Amino acid sequence: MEVITLAVHEVLAALADENRRNILLKLKKGKISSGDLAAALGVTPQALSYHLAKLKKADLIYETRYKNFIYYELNLSILDETILWMNELRGGTDCEN
Repeated sequence: MEVITLAVHEVLAALADENRRNILLKLKKGKISSGDLAAALGVTPQALSYHLAKLKKADLIYETRYKNFIYYELNLSILDETILWMNELRGGTDCEN
């Protein structure tokens, strides 16, 4: 249970920032390159890199490289685990069963 709690802490910390939530909303539409993501959000590459690092640390996104491009996509399984943990916290289904 402690491992799940630590992962949930990282996820909630990452989701606390509006810029990172906006990145996740863009990634909801599918895989996107870092350059296209920065342009779509109107942020500098440096700012985007900072937020992407936080999202990667929380395991909320995947990074793949193709030639000179880096692409990002959502890792929905981490969101599912977080939702299960929150449901347990509310008194719902137990995560450890």
